[in-house]
Amino acid sequence: MMRAIGQDSFGGPEVLKVIEVEQPVPGPAEVLVRVHAAAVNPTDVWHRATGGLAGGAAPVRLGWDVSGVVAAVGPGVTTLEPGDEVFGLPRHPLPAGTYAEYVTSPARHLVRKPAELSHEEAAALPLAALTAWQALVDTAGVRPGQRVLIHAAAGGVGHLAVQIAKARGAYVIGTARSVKHDVVRELGADEVIDYTQVDFTAATGDIDVVIDAIGGEYGPRSLRTLRPGGIVVSLASPAEAYLAAEARPLGLRAAFMIVEADQAGLREIASLAASGRLRPRIEATLPLELAGKAHELAESGRTTGKIVLTVG
Repeated sequence: MMRAIGQDSFGGPEVLKVIEVEQPVPGPAEVLVRVHAAAVNPTDVWHRATGGLAGGAAPVRLGWDVSGVVAAVGPGVTTLEPGDEVFGLPRHPLPAGTYAEYVTSPARHLVRKPAELSHEEAAALPLAALTAWQALVDTAGVRPGQRVLIHAAAGGVGHLAVQIAKARGAYVIGTARSVKHDVVRELGADEVIDYTQVDFTAATGDIDVVIDAIGGEYGPRSLRTLRPGGIVVSLASPAEAYLAAEARPLGLRAAFMIVEADQAGLREIASLAASGRLRPRIEATLPLELAGKAHELAESGRTTGKIVLTVG
């Protein structure tokens, strides 16, 4: 048996509780990971409150980000072995359940953890950093010298997107409240705009790539900052897909993106982290049994960077 976080119903953070469940067994092409740390993401909050992709079905076990040690390997695994320190994004967007002492994962949804990162730092990376990588590199194709506008630049995805864009040679502009400007500049941003005081559409222009993790009116407004051929990549919700129709007549592009498990992207992220060019900012670290408190903090809207649960 093992400890995990479960819930009997959808609702607020108070529905999360420690439960005892059977330790999983790795199937073909899977490994069993002893979890050292798991990060909390907005998608976890959404699934806890509403069922997320599961809709009205029984609650799913929460958590996707994981860092830990391979405890066992299933049939057919040749790339990892027991004792390897790994991190990754198992199964996303399908349920993974990393808020637990053990989790199984397809072997190729994980990579070896760089020695330069703690388990807490490594757990803070997969979902948010892969989102940033897939938005900037795979979707937008950001190139050296391009101008990149990143909304919510101090947030979980945003603070990593700033670093990745800089590592790709871009000129980076971030939006954030003034109290977070020093942090965003430390991450490498060339300019920071206080969106509560200044209209970002008037404060900037000739943008090649916009990363929008906010949604709503930010998508249409961001189109007005783009130069011809520029792109807005929306991470907010499928409802933002309508932007593509608005962008096309203007000679612009827009895309809605959902992050995918991606070993090649994880290897790039691990390389950036090992070289010191990518570091997660951790707002808080809490033990597994305080998952509800971690969700309360996540829902406060006042965090900078990531929240991490430690296990065992």
